[in-house]
Amino acid sequence: MAPSELLPRVCGTSPITLLLVCCLLPPGAQAQQFPLRLEVQNPVVPAGGSLLVNCSTDCPNPKLITLETSLFKEVVGNGLGWAAFQLSNVTSDSEVFCSGFCNNIQMKRSSNITVYRFPERVELLPLPRWQPVGENFTLRCQVAGGTPRDRLFVVLLRGEEELSRQPAPGEPAEVEVTVPVLAGRDDHLANFSCRTDLDLRPQGLRLFQNVSAPRQLRTFALPMTTPHLVVPRFLEVGTTSSVNCTLDGLFPASEVQVQLALGHQTLNSTVESHGNTITATATASVGQEGTQEVVCNMTLGSDSREARENLTIYSFQGPILNLSEPSAPEGTAVIVTCLAGPRVQVTLEGLPAAAPGQPAQFQLNATERDDRRIFFCNASLEMDGNILQRNSSVQLRVLYGPKIDQAKCPQRLTWKDKTIHVLQCQARGNPDPQLRCFQESSGVEVPIGIPFLVGLNYSGTYSCKAASSRGTHTLIVVMNVRAQNSRAVTIVLGVLVVLGVVTIVAALLCVFSVQKRSDIYRVNQGSTWLPLTSKQPEVVTSGEDPS
Repeated sequence: MAPSELLPRVCGTSPITLLLVCCLLPPGAQAQQFPLRLEVQNPVVPAGGSLLVNCSTDCPNPKLITLETSLFKEVVGNGLGWAAFQLSNVTSDSEVFCSGFCNNIQMKRSSNITVYRFPERVELLPLPRWQPVGENFTLRCQVAGGTPRDRLFVVLLRGEEELSRQPAPGEPAEVEVTVPVLAGRDDHLANFSCRTDLDLRPQGLRLFQNVSAPRQLRTFALPMTTPHLVVPRFLEVGTTSSVNCTLDGLFPASEVQVQLALGHQTLNSTVESHGNTITATATASVGQEGTQEVVCNMTLGSDSREARENLTIYSFQGPILNLSEPSAPEGTAVIVTCLAGPRVQVTLEGLPAAAPGQPAQFQLNATERDDRRIFFCNASLEMDGNILQRNSSVQLRVLYGPKIDQAKCPQRLTWKDKTIHVLQCQARGNPDPQLRCFQESSGVEVPIGIPFLVGLNYSGTYSCKAASSRGTHTLIVVMNVRAQNSRAVTIVLGVLVVLGVVTIVAALLCVFSVQKRSDIYRVNQGSTWLPLTSKQPEVVTSGEDPS
């Protein structure tokens, strides 16, 4: 074949992933020299990946076709004029060379391999917890890693909207990309994020994107005016009054935190929102005379507004009724005290205090009978000729061990076999005890307060035990179960049988009227009868064997 015909054949080979071949031969040497082709499968590979490299030539007698590279290589196939190599664990950009000899002339071709890495971390740094409307804040995106750097871009987003697109600067080490943003009301609860775009479409691959976790921004607007606080000037102790606080021009009004306080007492307020206006209402109740301050505080975002008003309080205090031990073990000394404010006369269980403003008290030794006892105290105050009175009460709990009430738990029971009974047994104590009854011989438990069928095996002695954290109390119950009277049963059955026979005979005499005609016995159809047994009577005609 002429050299002029060989060149088009070499330069017009079939399509491959990447063909790097030079078809221009030195002048005057085209008849002796053949080009060397270097084919690379996917010359752009992920870090740590592998690829296939093929070196080939049309030289009729090639020698020593090999691949020169610093990467780990492995021959995966060869033949006349070609050799294929597998490159593994490719971690960095590199250049590979195919070389060989044709007619003692060295052939050599090279190709570049590009390694790409996705960013190891893409993070949007935390946003301000609250951002005032009309002020700037900064979005900061940190990116670590990612190559090739010239194909890596950092995009800052509000929702799906691109706010900024910048090339990733510098080396693959951690970098930070920033962009200032003016906060508006529309940014409230908006999600911000950052994204990296590794664009390898020019290399025949695709666009790879890594997106950070979104962060939500909260914006607010709080006017400089103070809230409008409305409170009464005077308030009597023991009465209530409404406290009202209003502020306009808030955004977002639903996020406002309102606190109404009377002195050091926080009031339970109801907050209503109407557009950009917030109104908080609370009911104030006071416990002592004097002057106290009502405070309204409205907080939004990182800022707050406050208003204060004075409230003058007049009334009398009490009565306050206390037990030295509200839950006292049995036998403990308990002191009952009733006191009130100045000029107030108290009376405890009919016992008045020595003088107005002085407490009334007495001591008792707690017994079982004192459990759930209620003590009463009366307080009276003269105000401009009127006597005002108030009462207070408190209940004492006495802790005592369990006790089984013998009057409500019979110790001897006599029942008949195969009858239904209820074992009535009660125990008391504080805390409430658990009561259970077991047969001493078998350990079988008998239910208490629940109907059950009594059998002969229930006869015996039972140990009924009431138990609580305060101790136990045991009561012995003897149960005697008698069998049914068999003789009486026999007599009853006999009487029933005799009565049945007599009834049957009488019925037969009344039912059948026998007339003898032509030696045939006929049944009188005008009579009826009711059988007393399940066996029907037979009608026998003449000439037949009755058996």
